[in-house]
Amino acid sequence: MHILVVNSGSSSIKFSMFDSDPDQSLSEPKCLFDGQVSNIGEPDATLELRGTGDTNLSNEHSSVTASKPEDAMRMVLDAVCEPRMPAVEAVGYRVVHPGAKLHGHQRITAHVLSDLEDAVVFAPLHEPAAIAVIRSGMKRFPNVAHYACFDTAFHRTMPAEATTYPVPEVYRDKGARRYGFHGLSCESIVRQIRAEGDIFPRRMVIAHLGSGCSITALIDGCSVDTTMGLTPTGGVVMETRPGDLDPGLILYLLRQQKAASDEAISAVETMLNHSSGMVALAGMAGDMKEVRKAAARGNEQALLALKIFTRSVTKAIGGFSWLWVDWIQLSLREGLENTMRRDALKSSLIFRTSESPSAPR
Repeated sequence: MHILVVNSGSSSIKFSMFDSDPDQSLSEPKCLFDGQVSNIGEPDATLELRGTGDTNLSNEHSSVTASKPEDAMRMVLDAVCEPRMPAVEAVGYRVVHPGAKLHGHQRITAHVLSDLEDAVVFAPLHEPAAIAVIRSGMKRFPNVAHYACFDTAFHRTMPAEATTYPVPEVYRDKGARRYGFHGLSCESIVRQIRAEGDIFPRRMVIAHLGSGCSITALIDGCSVDTTMGLTPTGGVVMETRPGDLDPGLILYLLRQQKAASDEAISAVETMLNHSSGMVALAGMAGDMKEVRKAAARGNEQALLALKIFTRSVTKAIGGFSWLWVDWIQLSLREGLENTMRRDALKSSLIFRTSESPSAPR
């Protein structure tokens, strides 16, 4: 079966085609090709398409015009529908937030799409684009199955004491709770460790360190706590997101906006998602490799940013020390391997660590 997998974000869409044998459920699907539309909404948007062995299949598609996610998805669909490509037999979509009504990965129906529309209130910067991408895919391939894979599903095993916020019940009843994210990354890591055949660590911490970062505590491969909460904005310091903040600071930022209430909320929301974290601390693009280079040159802002980032991550991992952790798994995006130094962990956390490269965003 040929399965198209789509991972859409606010500024990019990554996609891959896998060949999966349904009669061999334990074998890994084979990747036939993958690609990415980058810089959506920018004049330098590009489409990359790579075959096995990193063969460039982009041809004339490298520079494209994609002003919004629907444009980018149309280009993805045009690319995967070319005569040289295998026929799409199923489509899976990464969906960041399922809202209060949806839980595990599931086939997309009209009812599921309606529930995703209701979830926009939890992720107004990400959910509309994801829904638009799904609708585009379902329109292009009306006769194949489409599945939503939620970044929160892995965390369904967290106990109530980990998911419940101390806010009035009326808001908890509307879905205000800790959901947790990067669950698909955690699922993949757990599966890979199990497949290695060694003794599986009973108590483990996964540190997912990409442009978005989160720390998850696991017992017997199941999530019991995690740093991200209602949205992917909280937890540890990230590339453009601040992580956990004093709620009073959010109120202060809102009061500082010289605009109507809806505009003020939108401005602060954009600030917290795109202009905070390492970007704000280092005063430069949040790419960790560039921040590390600036720190090596003695840039004080960059040095402080790295110290705050390292402290934030080690503090979160240390916060799960009540597990008596057996294993710390680092899933690192390129550029973080030297920023999040092993020495910084070992100075306060004497546990076995293992690293897996190229953390997704």
